Amino acid sequence: MTKEELIDCYGTIAQSGTSKFLKALKENKDLGADNGLIGQFGVGFYSAFLVAEKVVVSTKSPKSDKQYVWESVADSSSYVIREETDPENFLTPWNSNNSEDDKYEFAESTTIKNLVKNYSQFVGFPIYTWQEKSRTIERKNHLRKEKKRKRVSPKKTKKTTKTEKYWDWELANETKPLWMRNSKEVSKEEYNEFYKKAFSEFLDPLAHTHFTTEGEVEFRSILYIPGMGPLNNEDVTNPKTKNIRLHVKRVFISDDFDGELFPRYLSFVKGIVDSNDLPLNVSPEILQESRIDYKKFWENFGRFIKLGCIEDTVNHKRITSLLRFYSSKNEEELTSLDEYIENMGENQKAIYYLATDSLKSAKSAPFLEKLIQKDIEVLYLVEPIDEVAIQNLQTYKEKKFVDISKEDWNLVSDEDEVKEREAKQEFNILCDWMKQQLGDKVAKVQVSNRLSSSPCVLVSGKFGWSANMERLMKAEALGDTSSLEFMRGRRILEINPDHPIIKDLNAACKNAPESSEATRVVDLLYDTAIIPSGFTPDNPAELGDKIYEMMATAVGGRWGRVEEEESSSVGEGDEKDGEAEVVEPSEVRAESDPWQD
Repeated sequence: MTKEELIDCYGTIAQSGTSKFLKALKENKDLGADNGLIGQFGVGFYSAFLVAEKVVVSTKSPKSDKQYVWESVADSSSYVIREETDPENFLTPWNSNNSEDDKYEFAESTTIKNLVKNYSQFVGFPIYTWQEKSRTIERKNHLRKEKKRKRVSPKKTKKTTKTEKYWDWELANETKPLWMRNSKEVSKEEYNEFYKKAFSEFLDPLAHTHFTTEGEVEFRSILYIPGMGPLNNEDVTNPKTKNIRLHVKRVFISDDFDGELFPRYLSFVKGIVDSNDLPLNVSPEILQESRIDYKKFWENFGRFIKLGCIEDTVNHKRITSLLRFYSSKNEEELTSLDEYIENMGENQKAIYYLATDSLKSAKSAPFLEKLIQKDIEVLYLVEPIDEVAIQNLQTYKEKKFVDISKEDWNLVSDEDEVKEREAKQEFNILCDWMKQQLGDKVAKVQVSNRLSSSPCVLVSGKFGWSANMERLMKAEALGDTSSLEFMRGRRILEINPDHPIIKDLNAACKNAPESSEATRVVDLLYDTAIIPSGFTPDNPAELGDKIYEMMATAVGGRWGRVEEEESSSVGEGDEKDGEAEVVEPSEVRAESDPWQD
């Protein structure tokens, strides 16, 4: 280059020689320009300063008899151009004086090979690197036996092996850019093999999609769903997974997008995108080609889809069809929301769900009793993220999601309305009396229409946390419970008017409202209802003592227990001949029950 060309090309950032070359090719149509060339941004030369403290360029143009030297130091905003006067330097080298720490790093053959594989693995021409290799060679050793009777034995050969090191050229970019081919011409085996090589995986992917988009933004892409989900739960919400690799003209650009190129809930998807700029969406149909494959997908990546229902406000309605849950009608196989709606009764207007800590506790929850009796299906939400995801959706296909552990939902049909009104009138006094006994533990006591076999259940207020959410937030609070009291929903005790215990208490509040025994039953009834309703007892030890005390009262003398005091007072001359007195069960029961009318 001449001095003027040095100033133009190296003195100003973003002067791209490739860009000018392409422009010249387009002007000369006979040459047939190849737009696949890279280097159109004009900053390639300055990448030398990433590893060098000083860059020196010596150059001589055929247009001039003079040779010039361009010099610049890293972290400097200036450069020097001088004429070369030393005859020993009348060459055209490009010298890069590396910093002391990195002096030999980029001269290592392994480093060069890795750089090529990482950034130029898919370029359209072969790239070879000079690599040290080893091979095993055989050596022949000739052996001769000693002379015997003046006769010489024939030579014998013994083979040995030796490892020999040598240098040779090795192809560094052998993997072909599969996304550049027509998807109809690529077999499943080729897709799987490409996935394993490109992402260093050993399992075949569950599914893949190969597509091309044209328009204002053009790109080619292959996306994969891995054969196994992340083992660490932190990876579920980690946007920096480096699973999506952006290429420009088949040259690797970056895989660090911090959730910008791909939404966080789809961070498990791996793939290659050949484009400059790209917003991505994954079609649900791609993921549901077969029920068996989708079951594997859901087991591995279902948590990501639920996260998408929370974070992707634009597409969460589309994502909802991918959700799967166990239900009261199908405890072995997962159920989709579309299947749930298809199985709904004619008069059912909502999608009912229950959030708990496990499938076992969901199946035994008292909230289900009337629903199962009426053959209404309930979805079981047993993972911590489930409840938040469903609450964020609110509706699906015009069907509202209803939490059966909360107040203000009604299963009463027209024929049951009269019966419910009569029950409320009959037990109205009992509800007020129980609320007085329980005080601030509950917001109110009311007759339930959701119970059939349990005496009572503890439900959450409409606008507060459910029992399941309260449990999760306690686990996350790390000992700070001050905020929990503010967000914890009010508790409402619902009673079953058909249960014997409730009927007995109804008689007690009318005939013996001051009875300490009745008060103890109300306290125990509330404490016991806490556990099956999904809440955690504030004082488990106190609850245990109440149960033991009640058990002692219930079983005392029932099987003819021996009274130790009576046994020890019997003498040898007693007419009963030393036999202990046996207390009959009837003797421990009260002669009259004050709770009865």
